[in-house]
Amino acid sequence: MKKTKIGVALALVIALSACTGNNNNNVAPSPTPGQTASAPPSATGVTGTSFENWGSYGFTLANNRHVPYKEISVDNVKDLGVIWSADLKSLDKDVKNGNQSYPVVVDGVIYLTTAGNQVFAFDAVTGNTIWHWKPTAEQAASFSKAGIIANRGVAVGEGKVFMLAVDNSLISLDQKTGQLVKMIKIADYIDGVTLENGYYETTAPQYYKGNVYIGSSGSDNGVRGFVAAFKASDLTPAWESPFWTVPPKGQDWLAKSQFQGGGTVWNPVAIDEETDIMYFAVGNPAPDFYGAKRPGDNPHTDSVVAVNAMTGKLVWAKQEVKHDVWDYDAAASPMIINATVKGQKKKLVVEGGKSGLWFAWDAANGDVVWDGIPFAKIDRKKPTPGGTVSYPGVLGGENYAPECYDPATNYVLIPGVESPTLYKSAKTEAEAATPDFPGAAAFGTTMGEVPNVKAFGTVTAINVDTGKQAYQIKTTDPQRGGLTSTDSGLAFFGELDGKINALDIKAGKVIWTFQTSGDNVQAAPSIFTVDGKEYIVFTTGGTKPKVHVFGLGGDKTQGQAGNAQTGGAHSTK
Repeated sequence: MKKTKIGVALALVIALSACTGNNNNNVAPSPTPGQTASAPPSATGVTGTSFENWGSYGFTLANNRHVPYKEISVDNVKDLGVIWSADLKSLDKDVKNGNQSYPVVVDGVIYLTTAGNQVFAFDAVTGNTIWHWKPTAEQAASFSKAGIIANRGVAVGEGKVFMLAVDNSLISLDQKTGQLVKMIKIADYIDGVTLENGYYETTAPQYYKGNVYIGSSGSDNGVRGFVAAFKASDLTPAWESPFWTVPPKGQDWLAKSQFQGGGTVWNPVAIDEETDIMYFAVGNPAPDFYGAKRPGDNPHTDSVVAVNAMTGKLVWAKQEVKHDVWDYDAAASPMIINATVKGQKKKLVVEGGKSGLWFAWDAANGDVVWDGIPFAKIDRKKPTPGGTVSYPGVLGGENYAPECYDPATNYVLIPGVESPTLYKSAKTEAEAATPDFPGAAAFGTTMGEVPNVKAFGTVTAINVDTGKQAYQIKTTDPQRGGLTSTDSGLAFFGELDGKINALDIKAGKVIWTFQTSGDNVQAAPSIFTVDGKEYIVFTTGGTKPKVHVFGLGGDKTQGQAGNAQTGGAHSTK
């Protein structure tokens, strides 16, 4: 039974992380293998003199994924094509399958990561490799202990590129050369944060005011979640202590539990640069499906939490699901938006959960603005040893894929996953544990697919002013990547079959689709300009992970002509 529940859990993750595909590329050769970086003589410079950057995971630290560019429009989006593309595995054979990297673009250079924690810096216009860094074979060999080797990107600041590695390392690289500046083990500063104890890192860090901010993964392994800050200069702690999302083992609501409570923060934080308040979304409590030994609401799990970014002190916290027994993380990063709500301009923090509910709070004090607007089918049943089926399942409504906000329509666009889960709970806490697995994973006990039900995806537009659904479209596959919008009224997103789409936000219709030669898209695109020309960069996954840069006038022959398979989805009233 123990092996079954872990196998099912990992299979669900891995199945959506690695598929097939092929591509060609025109990128300079990779460097010599090893913990080194190289800059080919032909790629020592950067194309262009004027740049508008995609500076962090979510464009700005507000994470609203909306750019003020208008060159690519409803009228000319049909003229988009591939400017350049690269097969990352052909650049280095050790690049692992799958890709969930959200590129950062600074001054004409695209920085992206791969599964297995390699980092590439490309000339954004030509695709020439500027540098490439990879961990040693010895370090990379340890990553398999985590059961997942995805990575979602880097942070850039103070002339450095920062990445979190699967083995709970924080790494800084020289921004110009890719040479290793420093690498630390988080466990040297935060006791117990190791693979052996169930912690791992797949998230992208954030840089702000001299600090690098990180969360962690491992809720399902029964670890204790936290957010921490490290000085960008030397990677020493910037706060007196981490912000712990749950109490210590054996205290408060964990007084009778053998686990540490979960509550990890496995997607990037958002930071309000006007107030220094940092917001982050917190994962599920542990064990996932067995709650008898963790009574009460289990704060701050399944919550959005606000702290002072300079001190780590709590400002406010709001819980989306109390006493969660369905694995309903608040998974996706929060967004900070200035929106019209109930007829008045207001600064909000918004987030959609795996519960299928979308929330909005006053950014300053956490007062509820919209409390649980449904965007997915919701039919929640308490897990039993005999098994119950609940909607959404463990992979949806909104998983890690980020939302975007379009100020012109005042719409938040939510990527959704419609996939129920068969839950079978443990009868006892001992049955919930898996001591033979790293971290004594705490699923408690099994989850599985529901027979004869095919998962699909949705994109839901919520009118922030009214809190009502403006429209919802259906996509063939679950939405695992997320969305990015522009001032010209377009939102771009990808699908698991390798298609990328442009959505007319106001009309609620997909008006352009391109079938890439990549196999699946599990990250939202980044949009930037060089010398006034607008470019879009996507990463795709599969057995040959790739990067694709699009622009007007690019090559339309890379992939076959695509057609979006969209339609109206079910009612979420």
